[in-house]
Amino acid sequence: MSRFSLAISCFLCISTIVRATDVKYCNDNEQYQVKVQGVDISPYPIARGEPVTFSLASNTDNVISKGKLVIEVSYFGWHIHSETHDLCDETNCPVAIGDFLVAHSQVMPGYTPPAHLNFMLFYLYYNKTNRLGPYSLKMKMLEGHKELTCIKFSFDIGFGSSVADM
Repeated sequence: MSRFSLAISCFLCISTIVRATDVKYCNDNEQYQVKVQGVDISPYPIARGEPVTFSLASNTDNVISKGKLVIEVSYFGWHIHSETHDLCDETNCPVAIGDFLVAHSQVMPGYTPPAHLNFMLFYLYYNKTNRLGPYSLKMKMLEGHKELTCIKFSFDIGFGSSVADM
């Protein structure tokens, strides 16, 4: 096998393990203090009942000493889950001026439904204004009552392991 073929094989293998996801700001007109360049989801595709890490490449012009992350998850547009985390549990505090990484890890529930093709087509047909995928995550970073950033992105959950597999 040539080095080029080996390099391509390694790239294809790695690209299925981690997925870089584009983010959209909740309000395009808002000048957020924290800018998010993108989200890496690892491993990808996400498997039911398995751990996953969402890593947000971010930047700030101000020191952030404390805060919280408010996460809301929707499935085909319906709100299904909310949780709140201390920002300092997800990154090093205080956050210095410049680039920083927020990494949130958790195990996906075993009963998490995958995105079936027929439901995705139905959803895309009727959802003309918000082209997010079957699962969407909205994350707000707050310092007190001040909203430092608000982003949203979509993701899929595959047919990986489930409670029935145990």
